Parts: sequence; structure tokens; C-alpha cells
Amino acid sequence: MLEPRQGGLRRLRRRSDPEATGQPPTRAAVRNAKIVTLPVAYAARRAGGLGRRAMGQPRHGVEIDIQARTAQHMFEVLGELKGCATKFGQLLALYELALPPELSEPYQEALSRLQDSAPAMLPGAVSAAMAANMGPEWRDRFCDFALRSSAAASVGQVHRAVWEDGRAVAVKLMYPGARESVHSDLEQIRRLAPLATVFAPGADTRALADAFADCISDELDYAKEAETQRVFADAYADDPDFVVPGIVHQEGDVLVSEWLDGIPLSRVIATGAQQEKDRIGLLVLRFVMSSSVRTGMLYSDPHPGNFRVLRDGRLGVVDFGACPVFPIGFPEVVGDLADAAFNGVDADVEAAMRRHGFIADGQDFDIVALRAVAEPIREMFFPHTIRLTKPWLREQVRRSIEPSLSNVGRQLTSPPEYTPIGRAILATVGVLAQLGTEGPLRDELSTALPGFAQALERFHLGEGMRRPVTDASDSATPVTMNS
Repeated sequence: MLEPRQGGLRRLRRRSDPEATGQPPTRAAVRNAKIVTLPVAYAARRAGGLGRRAMGQPRHGVEIDIQARTAQHMFEVLGELKGCATKFGQLLALYELALPPELSEPYQEALSRLQDSAPAMLPGAVSAAMAANMGPEWRDRFCDFALRSSAAASVGQVHRAVWEDGRAVAVKLMYPGARESVHSDLEQIRRLAPLATVFAPGADTRALADAFADCISDELDYAKEAETQRVFADAYADDPDFVVPGIVHQEGDVLVSEWLDGIPLSRVIATGAQQEKDRIGLLVLRFVMSSSVRTGMLYSDPHPGNFRVLRDGRLGVVDFGACPVFPIGFPEVVGDLADAAFNGVDADVEAAMRRHGFIADGQDFDIVALRAVAEPIREMFFPHTIRLTKPWLREQVRRSIEPSLSNVGRQLTSPPEYTPIGRAILATVGVLAQLGTEGPLRDELSTALPGFAQALERFHLGEGMRRPVTDASDSATPVTMNS
């Protein structure tokens, strides 16, 4: 038998290699090897930086170069792997806001590549995946199907198509092997977490990775996502402000929903007029806040890629894989904490936080350090009109991860059911800050959280807390801003 030519061998390898088809790598060894390159390369940059400084290069310039190169490398690798690696990159994106302006630009460029990162599955891989989920005659269900993807998702990609009844639809297809790769990714991301201190020195990045791991599993269940999206579509049907596309079909790892034509929110952020940014920012906040009231679930993944601005001005919302049940009684918890923060003293705040599980029993707590972090946020709710900007949020993030205040962060805890709420708050504030939103943000919060509104009203009327204080807080020093 004749030996195959070397070119033929290479072609055979490419055909058998998932990466050659554009499919993200799913083998644990391949994925782990890619992730391992991150700390190795970071260590090499640090070592090289010492040599450059020894040769007389300024320390500040060397540090900027190391951080920029690390950011670019990290987001490129996470984007290529997709899955929960990409989701972790999206969560880390908030920390870009903590960077000084001279560092933030490289991070923003890397993040924009991450949102729509390659590789996408090539047509042959798409056809095979669709057949595996919907059967060999899957094309009969569509009048038209674009084999090239129109958008990327964390564990799959979206294709534009026309359903058999003539409706324009979005077909969300999970990457083959994505479910298996997620478990390996989660372990690797936990190991990768210390490297994320390049974004936020002093931050508890391990806790961030653990919280992320708790949230990702629901996004692998397209049947559950379809049921959730049906609930949201019914709740927002004929709404004057919002559009949630209806579910057309779900089978295996394929989810088919109505197509939304609109301007991506990322484009509004980049080029929109400020008046339009203000309007859209209010709508984003209103949707997130109203979701729990209307559906009993929380829309906990409000990043720019999940919103579209329709021609009629309404806000289209997609991707309902991360919508946990909203904890019963949480609005009352917010009201209690707000009452202590606005109308109480330091001891009242600490007592309320302990009462609701944010400080563990027997745990010491530095209430003064917490006040230093929280006072600017608390003060923000006093005026009727609020403006969120990237510099403002950058300052709050930097204050919260300041090493001298990091102990108070480690002293705090949270009931597990509140983790998605924290994720939603951070992501929503990040979107509003990117838009530079100005408007009656306080009113949007008050509508969904009446206890918060009542506490703030008592503050303005000077009525004090709604319950008599019966503990040591009677003799405590009031919070400075109440004085």
C-alpha cells in the first residue's frame, strides 16, 4: 500500500480535529492546555518586566504594558474556548471599570473581541449538530437556514432562519460537547481565579469564580430556558416598552425563537445620542427590576449583548438561560436594610446585616470600613435624578477593592439564593454606567421595592426607623451622613 502524502495526512487530521471545523475545543486536555498558557505567560511577562526595569524603563510603563498584554491574552483564550470561560470573562469585564483610563482602552478592545469571538462552527459542523438534535431531515422544518452564524453565545451560536410557517426565527445551537467541557472549565477557572488579580488587586477573585460556578449550570438546559422564555414572553406580551421573542420550537440542544430586528445595545453605547442612552438605560433598569414582579424570576444576565433597540423604540430582550426563581421575601429584606442605612445608626446597619445572613454568627465586622465604601452609594439615592457614569463606577469599584478595606469584604457573606441578585445588580449598573444614564433611577427602584421607597421617605420626613431600637444601638454614634 502506498503511503499517503504528507499533505493528505494534514488534511485528514484537519477533518478529524474539531477545531479545524470551527468547533471550539471540547477535549479536556486541549482546553486545559489553553488555559494553562495564561498563568505561564503572565509569569514570563513579570520576569521580563523585572529585566526591563533593571535596564532603566519606568516602572509605571512596564506595569501598564504587562496588564494590557495579560488582558488581551486572557480574553483571547477565554473567547476561543467559549462555554463558561467566556461567561467568566464577561463577569471580569466589570473590573475593567476599575482601571485608570490609560489601562482601560486595551481591556475594552479585548472585551469587544470576546463578545463576538471566533471560532464559529463551519457549515459542515452546523449541519451535523442540527441533525444530531432534530434528525437527518431537520432542513424540512425550515424554509431557509443560514449555515453561517449571526451571533455567538457562551455555549453555542445563533443562526438566522425562516421556520416552516414563514416566520423569521433565531436558532440557538449548543456547541457539541459543550456540556462536558463546562465541568472541566469550572475546575480550571477556579485555578485561574488568582490571575484575575491583574484586573483588581485585593479583590476576592476566588469568591467571584465560585459564585460564577453556581450560576452557569442552568444555561446548559435549553428545555428549561424555553419554558422560562415562554413565561417572560407571556408576562411582557403587548408591553409598550419591551419585546420578548416567543418560543417557536425546542428540541435537544436547539432552541428556536422569533427573530428580533434591532440595533445592538453595544452600538447605542458606542455611537448613540445621550438622550437616547438615557432612555434606554432607564428601560434596562425597568426590565430587570420588573422581571421579578411580573414573572417570579430574576433576569440576572443583563449584559449589552442581550438587548436590541427596535425601530419603534421598544427594548428587545433575548437569552433567558440565567433566570432563577426570585427569593420570596427579598423585597422586605431590602426594605429592612434600607431602613437601617437611611434612618439608623451603625449598630442598626450591622444588626440588620446579621439578621439577614450577610454577616456570619460570631464573625467580627468592621462597620467603619463598610461605611467608607457604602456612603457614596447611599448618598446617590438622595436626589431625584441620578446619573451613572464610568468614572463614578470606576471609583466605587476601586474603593471596594482597596487593599486597606479588603478585610470588610471578606467579613461579608451572602445566602446562596442571593448570588444571582448580586450578579444582576453588578451587570445592570455596569450597563447603565457604560450608557452614562441620567434620569429618575430612584423611581424605578422604588416601584419594584416599596420597602426601599418607604425607608427613603421616612428619611426625608425625619421620622426615623419604623421599629423602636432596643439593643446597644441606642447609644451608638449615628452614621455621619445622617448627622
